[in-house]
Parts: sequence; C-alpha cells; structure tokens
Amino acid sequence: MTPAIAVTGASGRIGGRVARRLAGAGVSQLLLGRDPARLPELPGAVKAPPASYGDAEAMRAAVDGAGTLFLVSAHEAPGRVREHKTAVDAALAAGAERIVYVSLLGAAPDATFTFARDHWHTEQYIRSTGVRHTFLRDSFYQAALPAMTGKDGVIRGPAGEGRVSAVAHEDIADAAAAVLLAELEGLDSHDGATYELTGPQALSFAEITRELSRATGRAISYVPQTREEAYASRAVYKAEPWEVQGWVSSYEAMANGEMEAVSDDVPRLTGRPATTFAEFLRENPDSYRHLAG
Repeated sequence: MTPAIAVTGASGRIGGRVARRLAGAGVSQLLLGRDPARLPELPGAVKAPPASYGDAEAMRAAVDGAGTLFLVSAHEAPGRVREHKTAVDAALAAGAERIVYVSLLGAAPDATFTFARDHWHTEQYIRSTGVRHTFLRDSFYQAALPAMTGKDGVIRGPAGEGRVSAVAHEDIADAAAAVLLAELEGLDSHDGATYELTGPQALSFAEITRELSRATGRAISYVPQTREEAYASRAVYKAEPWEVQGWVSSYEAMANGEMEAVSDDVPRLTGRPATTFAEFLRENPDSYRHLAG
C-alpha cells in the first residue's frame, strides 16, 4: 500500500481539490475536517474522525497512519499559529514524516499584511521540528477579487497603485498535487523547497476592474482609500479589530509591493501555464454573479 497522505480541510476549496486529484492518481489518503459529513466520497480515501487543529488528541487520532500531512492553514484567528503548532506536533506524534504546508506569498515576521506573519511563524516552527517539509506560498486568490467588489461595482481599499499576482485555486491544487505525488512516483521529493504559487502577471486594480467590467458587462471601478477611510468604511461589519486590520493591511501590502512577485513555480510544477485572471473569470462565472449586469 502507498503510505497515506492526510489532507486537511478536505471539504474546502484547496483541500477538496487536492483530495480529488490524489484520488484520481490512485493514492490512499485520509480526509480531515471538523465535520466528516461534509467530506467528499472519493475512491481510496478514508474519512478521519472529526478533528480541529487546536485539539491535539483528536488531531493525533485523525492523522494516525499517514506518512505525509498536507496542512492547509487554519482560518484567520488570533490563536492561529498556536493551532498550527498543535496540529504539527500531533502529526509528528502520530508518525508523520513529511509536512506540505500551504503558506502565503510574502510571509515574513514584519509583513505588512498581518495574516502573513502567522504563516512565517508557522514555517519557522515546522523547520524547527526537523521534519521533512515543503512550503507552498500562495499569492492572493483570484476568486477573492470579484468577492471584494461591492454590489455597487466598486472595489475600495488602500492599495494605491500596487499590483497583485493573484493565483487560481485550480493552479494551487495542481501544484500541490504535483509536490505530494512526486516522491511516490520516484521523482524529486521537494524536501526543503519553498514555492511561490502566483498568477502569470501582477495586475493593478485598474487592470483588475477592467477585466471585471468585460466579464460582467457593467462598469466596475476601483476607489483608492486612505487607511483612515478604509477602517471607517469597514466599521459597518462590526468585525473584531484584528480581522479588520487583516482586511485593510492586505491592501496596504499590495501598495507596498509585497504581493506583486511573479513566479514560474506553477508552470514548473504543473507543466502548463498559470491561469490568467481573464481566463479565471471566463471559467468561473459564478465568482462574479453578484456583479453581473
């Protein structure tokens, strides 16, 4: 039997896509999630007992028997790094020998985008354990760009004239599957590698809204904000301060050039070009359904 790969977040947009690709390759896998009822039915896949990252005992039971842990980062929260550490420790205690972690482009201890700091600390912890590892630093998701557009057809934020090399979920899943399967196929194990998974170009918000306008058939525009304006306009959501800071600082990271790097890692890992934003919109009309004219 092929050593099992434990796929976390297997009911989500990244984990679910990766799980389907591994099933298609005939690989045995454990599917992890807090609600097993939401996990997909896939050949060669076993649904693990319910587990959340912060529950060490449940995580250890869920990943038991897996040689590799595919760790999709937890939802943003003040204790996210602690949850990641607990999940890593549980996997190692259960016998996992390799971790492939879904990180973020620009991860750094002093990153402008506050959530990117969590990813850096998680990477550092995984390194400190000595476990074999690979990091997949994803850029901003292409699917997020239509979602951050208001029903009035306006994107508002303090991104200035910054650019973002947004990437498609399908590209992330294809790259992740290539990394996970390589060793099983006798290829490069990718141990110690850090890959930057980006789109093929870095777009300004003027270019992003131009593509959205073409796709939706209505005028979509970008209104740059100051930091003060950005916080004030988001007060209506009554979100926690740390969450609003994450929203606002993501735009500021773009303004500072921290999300504009373009890498060839997607085509190198997948053997095909990365998806452009225009292609993403053509293939995913539901992503902008709320904006369609």
